[in-house]
Amino acid sequence: MYKVVLHNDDFTPMEFVVKVLQTFFSLDSETAVQVMLTVHSHGKATCGVFTRDIAETKSHQVNEYARECQHPLLSDIEAAD
Repeated sequence: MYKVVLHNDDFTPMEFVVKVLQTFFSLDSETAVQVMLTVHSHGKATCGVFTRDIAETKSHQVNEYARECQHPLLSDIEAAD
């Protein structure tokens, strides 16, 4: 299994990060805000754990959407513990 990890940057608005978490990871508003705050305070956070194919797809979708919206938000995948 693989986790999708979202990385902090100094430019992407917090509201956009919450929207990404709700849209691509189906998180409710409260959970999305908690994950966003973890990204903000710790530099990164796990958005979810998936099979490799799904994790790669979700990470790609997040990165593509962020670029389309002109934000430097970045996600990648890591092997889950």
